[in-house]
Amino acid sequence: MIQNLFYVSWGVCPLSHRHLQLLGPRRSVLLAGVGSRSLTSPLLSSSNRALSSLSTTRRGLPKEKMSENGMMSRAKVLTIDTMNPTVKKVEYAVRGPIVARAVELERELSEGMKKPFSEVIKANIGDAHAMGQQPITFFRQVLALCSYPELLSDSTFPEDAKSRACSILNSCGGNSMGSYSPSQGIESVRQDVARYIERRDGGVPCDPDNIYLTTGASDGIVTMLKLLVCGEGATRAGVMISIPQYPLYSAALAELGAVQINYYLNEEKFWSLDISELQRALDEARLYCNPRALCIINPGNPTGQVQSRECIEDVIRFAAQERLFLMADEVYQDNVYAEGCQFHSFKKVLFEMGPEYSETVELASFHSTSKCYMGECGFRGGYMEIINMDDDVKAQLTKLLSVRLCPPVPGQALMDLVVNPPQPGEPSYERFIKERTATLSTLAEKAKLTEQVLNTVQGISCNPVQGAMYSFPRITIPEKAVKEATQPDMFYCMKMLEETGICLVPGSGFGQREGTYHFRMTILPRTDKLKILLNKVQEFHLKFTQQYS
Repeated sequence: MIQNLFYVSWGVCPLSHRHLQLLGPRRSVLLAGVGSRSLTSPLLSSSNRALSSLSTTRRGLPKEKMSENGMMSRAKVLTIDTMNPTVKKVEYAVRGPIVARAVELERELSEGMKKPFSEVIKANIGDAHAMGQQPITFFRQVLALCSYPELLSDSTFPEDAKSRACSILNSCGGNSMGSYSPSQGIESVRQDVARYIERRDGGVPCDPDNIYLTTGASDGIVTMLKLLVCGEGATRAGVMISIPQYPLYSAALAELGAVQINYYLNEEKFWSLDISELQRALDEARLYCNPRALCIINPGNPTGQVQSRECIEDVIRFAAQERLFLMADEVYQDNVYAEGCQFHSFKKVLFEMGPEYSETVELASFHSTSKCYMGECGFRGGYMEIINMDDDVKAQLTKLLSVRLCPPVPGQALMDLVVNPPQPGEPSYERFIKERTATLSTLAEKAKLTEQVLNTVQGISCNPVQGAMYSFPRITIPEKAVKEATQPDMFYCMKMLEETGICLVPGSGFGQREGTYHFRMTILPRTDKLKILLNKVQEFHLKFTQQYS
């Protein structure tokens, strides 16, 4: 039987030498049944000639290549040439080549290599706890109780923390945070989010059914972009994003194959948003794509501006007039420092403008546990609220979210604590308020310090850090350095890293007007570290300027 099977396969698809090797000792048995058909038989030769005339690619097989030990190795199925081309277009400067080099430098320092600095100070990303910010005690107590319910009998935990932990656990399947939740998020948490939004917005109603808990704000933003992207060629969806922008937007649009429409913030007016610039960008984009959405980050990242209520009203009117879906990234809503500045939610302003807008303008707004005074980036908690979404699209949104099952339940629990913190009279209230106030006050002091120090350096100009967690100063790079480098600001920041150990992100990673150069730095390092960082930036810039002048 084996002989017959081999005979058929021999005639139709000859075995290669490699296949015969794999047969091992059975090869002689099989070959014995072939009779007079030898390895050099006419049938085999003609079959080999026919197959060899076909390229490996046309035969649907990976190309083989000779390895170092002389054996043939099959090429990879997935290569840089055969992978999804849109992924190769994705760039994310916040964790780009400078950060990779910073990690290498840390390793080299730990191995005893000599450097002109003793430590690497990373100011590239808004990771609050990694920079030394302390977590809110009440939040961690409740999460600890939820993670290990046996602690509920421990008298060191306050009663309000225990009560909140029990409430959260009762909302979880099997009373465990290890269970899946509904795809839209735990219902009781969505209800608490809705009540929080109503309080924040002065009583503007909020329907829990319009709340979707997400894996950080990023998850919600990317999900909404997926819904918006459609069309081909000149009808391909375009999305308006601010320049400078947070690279999540450009990266997501590149991956989705959407068209990025840049509108520029006005650096000379504290990174304000001009409606005339929105109109310019929109009119130009309509020549080559179908603009569908307008993204706003308020307070701004990386620019730190806080939009005025008047500006928000103008944006809403613009979106209504031009039939654009509004996306409001409001993850820094508690991070407002400058005197005279105040956070206004797009949802609140929208509803206070009356039914003409509140019943027609489509809006998705986003919040997160990662920023503000919480800084709990690793828990990946967030929510989005949708307004005036088509019912059929809403059903599709729910379906899309169900594919990823649910956002992390510990992140949902943390979001519940953020929107429903300890109340007056409860055991944890005073400590919570003290910690929250101290964190925000320290951030405000560091925002002012950063602006003041950078503005003392000739060749660096820094707008006020009105909010958020970053400064985006403009730097003057000598013409000699500009000519020497492909990306002058990347060259500047990499050289700073190698000489000082300071890790910043070049402005080109966020977008900037042609001919201008910037870097983004977070204000999150501890005050003593921040002062060291700022002094090193000051010294480096003066040295760099002299070297290339």
